Amino acid sequence: VGGPDSAHNYSVRCYEDLKTSVAHIDKAMEKRNEKVETNSRLRLKTTIDAMRWLIFQACSFRGHDESAGSKNQGNFLEMVKILASYNKDVAGVVLENAPGNARYTSGEVQKEIVGILALEVQKAIREEIGNAKFCIMVDEARDESKKEQMAVVLRFANKEAEIIERFLDLVHVNDTAALTLKNAICTVLLDNNLNVQDIRGQAYDGASNMRGEWNGLKALILRECPYAYYIHCMAHQLQLALVAASREVHNFFQNANFVINVVSASTKRSDELLENQAEEIAREIELGELDTGRGQNQIGTLQETRRRCRWIP
Repeated sequence: VGGPDSAHNYSVRCYEDLKTSVAHIDKAMEKRNEKVETNSRLRLKTTIDAMRWLIFQACSFRGHDESAGSKNQGNFLEMVKILASYNKDVAGVVLENAPGNARYTSGEVQKEIVGILALEVQKAIREEIGNAKFCIMVDEARDESKKEQMAVVLRFANKEAEIIERFLDLVHVNDTAALTLKNAICTVLLDNNLNVQDIRGQAYDGASNMRGEWNGLKALILRECPYAYYIHCMAHQLQLALVAASREVHNFFQNANFVINVVSASTKRSDELLENQAEEIAREIELGELDTGRGQNQIGTLQETRRRCRWIP
């Protein structure tokens, strides 16, 4: 019938291959697709595990220099390297042989995964609240990107009657007008299937746009829900108190340093200060405002007071 390379023998071999289902193109493609899917799942799982750890530890993802020759490629890539060091499959699939369009390490992929995780967290918070009433705590500030950000925190009692606080969302607002903040809060609650009528308290800082009696955020929320009583945020009050106290302490030490520099620069001023201090101590002793002790430790005269004050550093 001809040699082994003849057309007849070639056709016979093709016929035998056709009878073998393992050699069919659909089987080969299916096997190929399973391998690609397995590798893609491994790469995605590695990315998610690294991101979950960084999110839980409140660490940044991106590095200053993420190039291949960088000694420190950032927290995310360095975490992937650690995971790869304990798993040869991760090292080969994620770091070495990953295709350029399916590495799952870019910033866009990270943002998409973080968004999915945020939705799952919000869903869990909504299930934890159930039908309970809740309070809202809102704070707005401008971050380094020059964007106004509004943080929304919910405070509620769970089924075990424990007071729980959950960070719900961080949204960008165009301005800090009370109506803009109110609409943003309503949108956040609506997106999480929460009713504004279930609000039983609201806590903000003391800015006029937040606590204004007529057009502030507090007043706008009260019009929607009359049971949403307003409380000035205790943390913000503590911050204001600490700022005022630190300012007074700073002024005290600044003035004390000025006095020390002025007095120590002249022996005459130092003697005058000691003289005035001795007279002040003697006056307090005469008025009974200063306890001097008894017996040999008693300071009785102005001369003795002056002598003792000269030894005061």
